[in-house]
Amino acid sequence: MRNIILIGMPACGKSTVGVLLAKTLGTGFIDTDLIIQVQQKNTLQRLIDINGLEKFKEFENSALLSVSDESDTVIATGGSAVFCEKGMRHLKRNGICVYLDLPLYDLQARLSNIKTRGIACRRGEGLAEIFAEREELYNKYSDIKVSCADKSCEQTVEKIVAALHIK
Repeated sequence: MRNIILIGMPACGKSTVGVLLAKTLGTGFIDTDLIIQVQQKNTLQRLIDINGLEKFKEFENSALLSVSDESDTVIATGGSAVFCEKGMRHLKRNGICVYLDLPLYDLQARLSNIKTRGIACRRGEGLAEIFAEREELYNKYSDIKVSCADKSCEQTVEKIVAALHIK
């Protein structure tokens, strides 16, 4: 089996669904946001605040490139990973990219404060602007799009497994 790369907006469930998917499939699990935090020895929000958006994207690209080409791993990326072209190409060499699609109104209900969550965005940018900017990139990189609207994490895992034709 190839790697399964989860992409999508912050709060769409990549990390939670990723862990459940890895348990369901009996595979490894990697969260690239955690790689960034370990490599840089700081939280995502502090890294953005201290270093700025462009430097944060460099950290993110480095984290994506550090993921080995091994198979049988579920990889949850950060919501802004799709801005890292080299890193995304690296992951996709041995992986199937699954876009966890969640409508904006659901994202707004899940995200109470984007200013402290560690979301890579420009000052003053709201969730609607972030969503509009990224949606095209999620579609560009995805091999499979799974709607998470009105789905529990377990139901989302079932949809992914079915879409990938895994038994």
